[in-house]
Amino acid sequence: MGILHKTVLVVGEGPTEFYYFKSLNDVFKGLTIQPDYPKHTNLKELERKIREGVEMGYDEVCCVIDMDNKHCEPERSLYAKLKRKYGKTIDKPKKGIHCKVRFYETHRCTELFFLYYFCYTSREYTAQEQLLKDLGRHCEYRKTDRFFVRSGGLHSYFERNGGSLTDAIGRAEQSVQERREEGRDYTYSELGRMMKELSDNRKQPLPSTSFPKKEAGHN
Repeated sequence: MGILHKTVLVVGEGPTEFYYFKSLNDVFKGLTIQPDYPKHTNLKELERKIREGVEMGYDEVCCVIDMDNKHCEPERSLYAKLKRKYGKTIDKPKKGIHCKVRFYETHRCTELFFLYYFCYTSREYTAQEQLLKDLGRHCEYRKTDRFFVRSGGLHSYFERNGGSLTDAIGRAEQSVQERREEGRDYTYSELGRMMKELSDNRKQPLPSTSFPKKEAGHN
């Protein structure tokens, strides 16, 4: 029987998302965020984590998706099938389960949202290394467990270096709007919408930042 939690399970595709969303628990006070990620980066393992979250009775399972490997077959079709499968709220009252599974996409990867802490870009990145290089212009960043642990929490690390979650949300929303208007399929993040929806769940606005805004043109 499912055990009801007043929590949101965030399922990423790797340790980057795990450490980042773990660092947001202090931001979303009143809403417990439980990050997790599969042992292997593939859609089969991702679905297994989704099923576990549903069966444990979480109110929401939020899937944070990197789109850099979802444009080619068979991943594209498998991912579309997975989204269709969980397109409706799962409601099993006898088991104490009422769960909404949501998917939030970023192209190429979650580090684009990290870059949006500092500046906006719609540049097309053909490799992840290009994106990491741009992020590295604003703060030291290494995609390793050691760095994630030593950062003292990725969210606060970015803000200590002059970034802003509030600005990242706004820039992510801008990227999605431009994607819709221009029809592009690259350099966008739905994590801004995710942050807003998490904020709505706890009925409190996100905290603002005193750091100066940084804007950049379309690179």
